[in-house]
Amino acid sequence: MELHGLDTETHVFFYEQDFYVLSNFSAFAVVFNGPMFPTSEAAYHWQKFTNAPEVQRLLFDTRSAHDAFKVAEANKGKRRKDWDAVKVPIMKDILRAKAAQHEYVRRKLLATGDRTLVENSWRDDFWGWGADGCGHNMLGKLWMEVRAELRAAAEAPCLQAA
Repeated sequence: MELHGLDTETHVFFYEQDFYVLSNFSAFAVVFNGPMFPTSEAAYHWQKFTNAPEVQRLLFDTRSAHDAFKVAEANKGKRRKDWDAVKVPIMKDILRAKAAQHEYVRRKLLATGDRTLVENSWRDDFWGWGADGCGHNMLGKLWMEVRAELRAAAEAPCLQAA
């Protein structure tokens, strides 16, 4: 097993290390619910504003994941009312799309083996593990679920033609 940066035999940290490909800020375009977004971060924020097309237009024109984040933060009062209830399943669908559309992302994800995936973000204690390492790490958990789905699909027996 090859270890990089903060990675250990039991954990992979992907905020800025060798598995940065798993970060929503990594430069992998993703088609999600129609449009193509330059990053999964932009696709995620787009979904926050299904009731605010003017914000969606701003997000569509962003050049980077950081810019998409800033636009979303500046307009957080316009977010759809059900956002907290739907954000996790939406993120999981975006991660599935990213993995399905990029063979390199799939390979890197599967290369993590059975290790725990951690978004090593000190800024975010919901999607990452936060400044104290006690955050929810929801992005890491979702990637582990997607990894399990990919493995299950690869191991599923092929249907025989009748």
